[in-house]
Amino acid sequence: MALRLTVFGATGGIGQEIVKQALAAGHEVTAVVRDPARLTVSGPGLEVVRAELADPEALRPAVAGRDAVLSGLGARSRKEAGTATRVTVPVLRAMEAERVRRLLVVSAAPVGPVPAGEPFLDRAVRAVIGTVLKDIYTDLTAMEAELARSTTDWTAVRPPKLTDGPATGTYRTAVGGTPRSGRTISRADVAHAMLAMATDAATVKQGVGVAY
Repeated sequence: MALRLTVFGATGGIGQEIVKQALAAGHEVTAVVRDPARLTVSGPGLEVVRAELADPEALRPAVAGRDAVLSGLGARSRKEAGTATRVTVPVLRAMEAERVRRLLVVSAAPVGPVPAGEPFLDRAVRAVIGTVLKDIYTDLTAMEAELARSTTDWTAVRPPKLTDGPATGTYRTAVGGTPRSGRTISRADVAHAMLAMATDAATVKQGVGVAY
């Protein structure tokens, strides 16, 4: 079934993969970007909208009438901590104003629960990463809290370390949890998972861990 999708963060690694894979699947895609020149994907069914993310009113036309909104927005470094919440809230307000319900966003595995029986080494690595990137994970936790307070049918997709590998379609998911010893996943497979979850009612109002 073809969907009408809006993609925020469409020039990022995951966002471009969402756009590319969605178009290949026959969906209609509205890509919301600040700099259209950075979007390398093109094809039938694609509409590119240039917009700043601070103003929910300016975003309303981009989300109106869509079946789902997918966001790859977030901090790319520790210096950008706070970005995920700051740019997601206007998207939420625009969706609520237009009564668009389905939203999928990228979060991170450390925001989710520690898997039962996780080996000591994985727990130790998680603790170190959690300390080093504390500000980013605090931001993502705040973002997820905003999702939970919204009227949207949200899903927070929580990958571990991202790679630039191809889309394989072969990965583990854990609704409400974290795949045990899941250390990496490609951006392309995160995009694949998000598109698959867009029509999966079991993932609504849930954090979903994804990993190899």
